[in-house]
Amino acid sequence: MENILVVDDDLGIQKQLKWSFAGYEVIFAEDRASAITQLRRFEPKVVTLDLGLPPDPANATEGMATLEEILALAPQTKVIVVTGNNDKKNALKAINLGAYDFYQKPIDSDTIQILVSRAINLFDLEKENRHLAAVAPSMDKIIGQSEGILAASRKAERIAQTDISTLLLGESGTGKEVFARSIHEHSLRKDKPFVAINCASIPENLLESELFGYEKGAFTGANKTTPGKIETAQHGTLFLDEIGDMPIGLQAKMLRFLQERVIERVGGRSEIPVDIRVICATHRDVQAMVAEQTFREDLYYRIGEISIVIPPLRDRGNDVVLLARTFLSQYNNEFKTKIKGFSESAIKAMTQHKWPGNIRELQNKLKAAVIMAEGSHIQADDLNLHVLNDEPTTNTLNLREVRELAESRAIRHAYQVAEQNMSRTAELLGVTRPTLYSLIDKYHMDDIKTG
Repeated sequence: MENILVVDDDLGIQKQLKWSFAGYEVIFAEDRASAITQLRRFEPKVVTLDLGLPPDPANATEGMATLEEILALAPQTKVIVVTGNNDKKNALKAINLGAYDFYQKPIDSDTIQILVSRAINLFDLEKENRHLAAVAPSMDKIIGQSEGILAASRKAERIAQTDISTLLLGESGTGKEVFARSIHEHSLRKDKPFVAINCASIPENLLESELFGYEKGAFTGANKTTPGKIETAQHGTLFLDEIGDMPIGLQAKMLRFLQERVIERVGGRSEIPVDIRVICATHRDVQAMVAEQTFREDLYYRIGEISIVIPPLRDRGNDVVLLARTFLSQYNNEFKTKIKGFSESAIKAMTQHKWPGNIRELQNKLKAAVIMAEGSHIQADDLNLHVLNDEPTTNTLNLREVRELAESRAIRHAYQVAEQNMSRTAELLGVTRPTLYSLIDKYHMDDIKTG
């Protein structure tokens, strides 16, 4: 049985929670000292914490101190703060300190059971993710646990410490440059330059001089001898992105460089030896281009000694959620925001969306959502995504899911009928205001103003 630590000096609340948590091993503590003792002894996944603890039960000071000490000792523990009806300000302060969630008295057995069950599931999921991260391939910048991305990561890891020419294949926005940088950073050349150039973004008449450099006077405006990208990557890695867009005339010179490992600058006569690793990438079907004679067959075989296929985001299952959480943490730091996570509707919308722009599209959606979100959790609307097939069907037999969907819709409807008056909304629904607030928090309905 899972352990739950209940920190509360009220014997009546203790008995009520023990009855509510009949399927768990419930441990009790009455104050901060006993709470820390029980935490160390039993290492519970979830703690319910009353903020009004002795010696000053009328205030939240001791409860806040207990929360901070629990999280300092066991930061992965999910703490659910239990507060009085008029103590939402302290509950929100506790959330900012790192509490998982809060619940307002009076105790409703069904609601708090759901909160605890979700907290335990999240604890287990985070623990599994930490384990997977520990045993996953060392290509740490490559995020995901789907079969396709793990296969690509393992392949990249195996070739990283060789100098074999590598061709990365995948749609635009799938993370080809991330793969290229990861290969470089796990190679023997990791302390040398990583130089990237996008062959599709440079006009055809400038690409040759950009790659190979030029001598002074080679053309109008060439006022000094300038090394190209290939030379600047000396002893490191050259990443040629979108090589499928390289002009056919330049492909012959690129082939000679790859075969001989020497270059000549534009307007130059002397050969310059170059020691670099080459990684190429393209979103195009290079084999079809070879058949159409728009890409040299000999160059194709030279750059693709090893090919790695990077799957599109739509084929990566729940990787979209792992990526979203990573980007959320990144953007919270960048924009000084404190978004806690994603609502169920947002997660459902992200997993349903086809992501034609792949990871780049996800990054753009999330960046805008973090800036624009008004609540503590990002909603599907914040992402400008919409949940499909939201109606229960004959395939939806899970009573909890059906009930949650029905309850959230009823709350929204009553809220509109009551013209956004919370007391009237609770009256229409036949529940107390604290119960209504708890349901709003439970379903992350941040667009409903509870103040």
